[in-house]
Amino acid sequence: MAGRAAVRSCVQTALKAANSVVGLAGMAVILYALWVLRAWSQQAAGHLPAPWFIYTLLSLGIIMCLLTCSGHIAAETANSPCLSCHMIFVFLLVILEAAIAADVFLNSYWEEDFPDDPSGKFDEFKHFVRSNFDICEWVALSVVAAQALSIILAMVLRALGPDNEIEYDSDDDAVPARLPLLRNKPQHGPNYGEPNSPRRIDSWHVRILDKANQQ
Repeated sequence: MAGRAAVRSCVQTALKAANSVVGLAGMAVILYALWVLRAWSQQAAGHLPAPWFIYTLLSLGIIMCLLTCSGHIAAETANSPCLSCHMIFVFLLVILEAAIAADVFLNSYWEEDFPDDPSGKFDEFKHFVRSNFDICEWVALSVVAAQALSIILAMVLRALGPDNEIEYDSDDDAVPARLPLLRNKPQHGPNYGEPNSPRRIDSWHVRILDKANQQ
């Protein structure tokens, strides 16, 4: 039906938009992690390995970008297994983010749960978040809301199913299969006559009369 196809198209577009928000956040995290890694490389002169904080940021950004790509593929194909996998991975990421946020806000000694950062970039990140808490809060809530919306839209699109059925508004729109009317019919010349046909019998009588006259 046209209405169901329109709803499916709107849900696919909305799912792609929500995934794009997550992808932009992931690319921002990757760029920040690369900038911190470059600063650390210049500071340590390549003698010390990169701290866990940089690897964590880089891994988080890559995971978010991969989820965005999988979400776009699932939204375009509307395939149930792809949508299910996308929902599961996004849900696990949201649970992880919620656990970290709960530990930070509810635990007064949350800093002890993280290992030491020899680069000092983790302390700089904490200072930046505290000095710009309102902006960081809105950005984090926007990303989490986009992830939750992505899960909901994926569930709706999975319920609608893929658009793989051809539907017609009327019987006139359906074109029946055309079969050849004449199949494997032998081609004969204009003088060909079927066996036992009147034309063939007349020709036989004419030949007999000609032979009788010649005798």
